[in-house]
Amino acid sequence: MKTVNRIETYNSTPDRVFEYLDNLGVTGMHMTQSSMMMMGSKLDLKFLTEHHTGLGTKYQWTGRMMGFKMDFTVEVTTWMPGEEKTLETIGTPQLIIYSWYRMHLLLTQFPGGTSAELSISYERPQGFFYRLLSFLLADWYCRWCLKNMLYDCKKKLLKAS
Repeated sequence: MKTVNRIETYNSTPDRVFEYLDNLGVTGMHMTQSSMMMMGSKLDLKFLTEHHTGLGTKYQWTGRMMGFKMDFTVEVTTWMPGEEKTLETIGTPQLIIYSWYRMHLLLTQFPGGTSAELSISYERPQGFFYRLLSFLLADWYCRWCLKNMLYDCKKKLLKAS
């Protein structure tokens, strides 16, 4: 398993930072919009639980990227508002550069702000072609995702101030 992480600081409380980082409308925006990193594609999001936040929340991402079908379900496995959140793929995900992934958020308060450490842990897929794509692109894609999620949160917090 490989892990890539990023830390960002915010001039806000842990509860406020968590509120934005727990909102898929903020942290999932980069996957629902066409971009170069998404190879011009975008994914659709469907909630599988009535609640959209909290422990046990499940949602499904579907779409195509580089002509390959993407279909994976994610479940929130740790949810401690203002402190920590973990989510991971469940079932048999159809992904391109991962066979499975887990995202972990840990918030730490400091005088005048909050530090957010966000990480993606993943396993490489089977098969030579997919493993090669993973080797070439997985860490790069992880860094792009982490940067976008944390930056989108920062933009929302600044806008709300």
